[in-house]
Amino acid sequence: MRIGQTSIIFFLSKLGVSALGFVATIVFIRLLGEDIYGFFAVTLALVSWLGIVKSVGFGEAIVKRMSEDEEPDAYLAAGTTIKVVLTTIVVIGVFVLRDYVNEYIGQPVAELVILLVIVTIFSDLVDSALKGTHRVHVYAPLKTVMEGIRSVAMIAFVLLGWGLTGMLLGYAVGTAVVAAIGLVIVQPNVVIPRRHHIVRLFDFAKYSWLGNMQKKTFSDMDLLILALFVPANLTGIYAVAYSLSKFLEVFGSAISTTLFPEMSKLSTEDDTKLINTLTNDALTFAGLFLIPGIVGATLLGDRLLLVYGPGLDIGAHVLVILLIAVLVYTYARQLLTTLNAIDRPDLAFRANGAFIVANVVLNFTLIYSIGWVGAAIATTLSATVGFSLGLYYADQLLDIRLPYNEVGRQWIAAVLMGIVVYAARELGEANPIAAYNEVFVVLLVGLGAIVYFAVLLTISSRLRTAVSDNLPFDVPLVYN
Repeated sequence: MRIGQTSIIFFLSKLGVSALGFVATIVFIRLLGEDIYGFFAVTLALVSWLGIVKSVGFGEAIVKRMSEDEEPDAYLAAGTTIKVVLTTIVVIGVFVLRDYVNEYIGQPVAELVILLVIVTIFSDLVDSALKGTHRVHVYAPLKTVMEGIRSVAMIAFVLLGWGLTGMLLGYAVGTAVVAAIGLVIVQPNVVIPRRHHIVRLFDFAKYSWLGNMQKKTFSDMDLLILALFVPANLTGIYAVAYSLSKFLEVFGSAISTTLFPEMSKLSTEDDTKLINTLTNDALTFAGLFLIPGIVGATLLGDRLLLVYGPGLDIGAHVLVILLIAVLVYTYARQLLTTLNAIDRPDLAFRANGAFIVANVVLNFTLIYSIGWVGAAIATTLSATVGFSLGLYYADQLLDIRLPYNEVGRQWIAAVLMGIVVYAARELGEANPIAAYNEVFVVLLVGLGAIVYFAVLLTISSRLRTAVSDNLPFDVPLVYN
């Protein structure tokens, strides 16, 4: 029950983050256009990838070792020392190659890239400390606060006429402020780490670094390669479609983030049975919002993207493909989380390696041959590779049973929702309300959500039980 409630807190916080990001993106595109947003997205993608070099898997290693409740401050100190050294190397490299960085992005932002690299290491360390000390319920709301401060700062700087520079500077300010708040909450003791702390971090990081790269590959590789082959405006539209798809992934992300430290602790107690149960629960509910999202995007994708601005509806088909990719990836993420939590990062390493190779090769091949749609297809296919291998390796160690029946009920509810939404849109298109796109979209999405959850709660006793177990008050209607 506590894990479920922590997941809900994380989910609601992430939902708040996504909502703030959604509004901010609309403002930026309407003020600056999709070209500038494309430059912004590529810059953040580059910073994210540079983050792999300055972390090399030590972020996950810090969470893992701290979550074991043995000398957490010493492991945090060891991880901080390592990350500071690696970040210094990255910063020097970006400074030396700043002309090439500016040429690749298409804007003079190398100095801001350096600032963002420094700020993100600070934020990453605080995040690792919060999660490693089982404070996911604190970490999650802080992320919402961070997004809020980021959005306000970015919009303020843009309104001052600073354009892309203002967006990047506001992003850095919001990140730094909230990381400082998180550090105050953690209040780590200053200790001098010993050699065995660094060795144990390395023992985990030598495998987990590829997991970090896998996440970055899924999130950013397509954008980095798109920047080489397609105009900035298409990259911007693709980034918008991806941000929409990630909006529906927040529940699956909440589950995996919450379960990792809990399963990590259970693995030290050899409680395989409960780890099996938690993994099965994660797979059951990971697609709870993504499945209806795929159906909804198929019917409303064009109008959803028009909310951002005119002309963006050309990305509707990309949005649907990306949602399928995110769904498959979310299932894969639950399995890889389990492998890392039970201290088998070597197996996760293999699955991640196959995913990365497939993603890079497919992105280059398909983007070059069929354009920006190829990026979405490549992401979907590579996610399938990661899921297949994650399932294979997890099944060797645990009793993994795919929840076909429960996922099938989610699809049934989504299809019935789709029928109602399709009929409602057809009726609405003939009425004046269709001229007010934002209002029309909100009404259709709201109707779809009501129908989906009403049907699913009716046909799924497992969902009714999960809801009743995690509400802070009794609701007789959701009991069996």
